[in-house]
Amino acid sequence: MKKIGFLSFGHWSDTPHSQTRSASDVLLQSIDLAVAAEELGADGAYFRVHHFARQLASPFPLLAAVGARTSRIEIGTGVIDMRYENPLYMAEDAGAADLISGGRLQLGISRGSPEQVVDGYRYFGYAPPEGATDADLARTHADVFLQVIQGGGFAEPSPRPMFPNPPGLLPIEPQSPGLRDRIWWGAGSRSTAEWTAQQGMNLMSSTLLTEDTGVPFHELQAEQIQRFRDAWTTAGHEREARVSVSRSIFPLVDDRDRAYFGGSGSSDQVGYIDGGVARFGKTYAAEPDRLIEELREDSAVDAADTLLLTVPNQLGVDYNAHVLESLLTHVAPALGWR
Repeated sequence: MKKIGFLSFGHWSDTPHSQTRSASDVLLQSIDLAVAAEELGADGAYFRVHHFARQLASPFPLLAAVGARTSRIEIGTGVIDMRYENPLYMAEDAGAADLISGGRLQLGISRGSPEQVVDGYRYFGYAPPEGATDADLARTHADVFLQVIQGGGFAEPSPRPMFPNPPGLLPIEPQSPGLRDRIWWGAGSRSTAEWTAQQGMNLMSSTLLTEDTGVPFHELQAEQIQRFRDAWTTAGHEREARVSVSRSIFPLVDDRDRAYFGGSGSSDQVGYIDGGVARFGKTYAAEPDRLIEELREDSAVDAADTLLLTVPNQLGVDYNAHVLESLLTHVAPALGWR
């Protein structure tokens, strides 16, 4: 295990037990948690993107703010739903956020997850062409985004520009060198992981796979990771691929932990999502010694180079920093971190 970061969904609700009562609370606390994570020695701060929900939705202002307040940790998303995105505008935002952070952006993109509204991307002005699916739409947007962040010119310059132009066709600006190598695709199946490798993107795999073969979740996910790595080798990419997995992990080190999460450890679950069978990973909640034993048996955690901890952001910055510190201090070293 090379890197450990957190992944926040950014929930807020105006309820008595929530420390995030508003969008303002979530945004400001997300920045503060990223700062705290860096001070604790964590490697990354990642944020989920959901539209039409009381959760984080517009990632680039947040990523830029986190980049300006931190100096070392990776900052990223897990994931941006490409069905909703204007890929050219997104390329400008991503380039700017990456430059502000000094090249620390690790951008997770994908088709996204089930939505709060029916075909929400249509309200944003996007729809698949006749005969195509919404997954095709996401991949088309991603392909355009990946092309333009590499800096090639494609737009015909005006013969009477307001400012002087360099010769030739014009690219999207600003450009951030190296960003193309730091794009990840959130893959929910083994075949999508292979496609991700073929496209030269890093693999981001969460606690959900949209298929089930009857084996434990971590074994199915480890197979997905191996298929990705094999496809990466076959594609002949020169750089080393990266792989992240997400887990809900809560070391029980004090009475507060036990009150919140004692007894909440779970087994895999099989259910239905988007009309198909899906397998969901377990939640880990136990004393540190027991957690170490359980995580050592998680073959997908062992196969990945990056572990993203999903945090209960509504419990506030202080408690989530405590969870991170407990894991980094009492669990992570025994798993080979650092």
